[in-house]
Order: sequence, then C-alpha cells, then structure tokens
Amino acid sequence: MNLTARHIDPRFRGIIPPLVTPLRSRDELDDTGLERLVEYVIDGGVNGLFILGSSGEAPSLSYRLRSKVIKTACRLVRDRVPVLVGITDTAFVESVTLARTAADAGAAAVVLSTPYYFPAGQTELISYVRNIVTELPLPLMLYNMPSLTKVWFEIDTLKQLAEIDSIIGLKDSSGDLDYFARAASLKKLRPDWSVLIGPEKHLPEAMRLGGDGAVAGGANVLPRLFVECYRAVVENDEVLVGDLHQRIHEFQSVYEIGKYASRIIKGIKCCLSLIGVCDDGMAEPFHRFREPERRRVLEILQASFPEVLASTPAGSSDADVTAGGGT
Repeated sequence: MNLTARHIDPRFRGIIPPLVTPLRSRDELDDTGLERLVEYVIDGGVNGLFILGSSGEAPSLSYRLRSKVIKTACRLVRDRVPVLVGITDTAFVESVTLARTAADAGAAAVVLSTPYYFPAGQTELISYVRNIVTELPLPLMLYNMPSLTKVWFEIDTLKQLAEIDSIIGLKDSSGDLDYFARAASLKKLRPDWSVLIGPEKHLPEAMRLGGDGAVAGGANVLPRLFVECYRAVVENDEVLVGDLHQRIHEFQSVYEIGKYASRIIKGIKCCLSLIGVCDDGMAEPFHRFREPERRRVLEILQASFPEVLASTPAGSSDADVTAGGGT
C-alpha cells in the first residue's frame, strides 16, 4: 500500500458528524442540500466529516450514488477538514472500489465495519481485515456496529489488528462503555490510534475513559453544541460540560419519536428539513416522518433549540423550512 503524504493525518479527534445523505429521489443526490449541509457543519466548527456511514444510509444507496456522494462531498469540503468515507459492504471488491474512489477524491481515511448478512467468526474477521488493508490506498478506521452487523470487533481481535500500521483506530457504536474503555486502553500499544464514540450521549464519559471525541449524529443539526461540549471536556470545565451535556440529552428526545431503528436518521433529517438545510427524504425502504411525528420534532426544537430555527442557512428558502410530509 502506497500512502502519500497527502493522505497521512494526525490522530482524528473532536467532533466528526456522520453526515446524512440528502436525496432528491430514490437514487438521486441532492447536491444543493449536501452543499448546505457541508457548509453548515463546517461553520459549526466540526473537526471532520464521516460520509456513507449508518446515518448516511450507505447500505441503501447504489454504488453509483455512493461514488457520487464521495466525489461531491470531497469537492465541497476542499480540504478544510478531513473526510472519512464508509466502505462497509457485503462484497470485498466493492469495499476496495469505494476506497479507491475515496482516495482519488481526496479523502483522508476509510471506515470499515464487520461484513453483514453472513456473520464472520473472529478468526475470519482478522483474516478479512488483513487481506483488505493490503488493497486499500488510504488509512483504515475500524467501525464496531454490532447492533446492525451482528458481529463485534472483539478486544483480542483489535489487539491483533492494532499491529497493522495502516489501521488508525476505532469508531465504537456499541454503547457498551466497558468495551469502549478496553478499546481505548489499546492506545498504550498504539498511541497514534483514534478511538471515537458513536452514541453521542456518552461523549463526556467516553472522553474521560480515554476517547478522542465522537462521531455524533446530532452534530448534523447542532454542530456548535457538540463542539463546545468536546472543548469543555478537554478544558476540564465540568460546570460547562454539565450544562452542555444536559442540552445534548434534551436533543436525544428527537430519537425517541417513531418505533423503528430508522427513527434516528429520520429524526436528524427532519430537523435539517425544518431548519432549511436539506429535504428529509429517505432511501428505500424507509419513508420520512409523517406530519404528527414532524410536528413533535418541531416542538422539541422550538422548546429547547429555538436558535437553530431562527438561523436558516444561506441559500435555503422558506419552502425548504416547511418541506416534508409523506413519500
């Protein structure tokens, strides 16, 4: 693997939102919505962007569309922050192809979870990762997402994979803080590793356990809140951390609307629609929130985060702010 200087970054840390993918239709990117979203979160002070993760609905997108998302996002970012690209797939060669597209577009790293549908054993998983890194043109961050892939990167597996220089860390979305602490302790073996928390409500505690920040879905909507909370933890301002963490908890109520796992993505997209960043259309098989759910999201924003409703991003319209409804 040939990693040029352009692709070698210091440890990823801070707040890295897993961007949602704005859509015009089933298989068409909303380029304008993506541009507004990129500008919105960068203006909010985020430390990087993660595209084509779970929040980006990557498994539901065609390879053609995923390729376009990579190229468009990297072009819009213009190297202002590092871009991490999800390459998780059931097909080995498709993951490699996505990684090559990411490298050509100027991404900083790729992110890989355990293959899904056919669960892999840990010895198979180690072999799989060792094989794929030899074909990747970018550094690799592992992604522990057992609720969706049904397979963990077990700690002993991570210890073995930490021996591979081009593997640069872990994003853990398990929600198990004991596991997270043990994963973070691997930085004794790899001080250059980044260990990032997925469930954003755990941001302060995860950092106290040795984490480097969060891949926080809520940072799509409230980037400054999450950035300020991260900075307060770094600066040991416990009073401010408490205040900001309480606000993060208040935002979590958006994720409680609806019955299915897709409610988290729906909630984020609904918020972005209400504040005029992008439409809330979902990739099949999901649909956007209906009017009753949408009204509840609006009530939460009005009650706890009126400032985001008062600052419609540049380039959006009143129609964008009130868009939504059934698909």
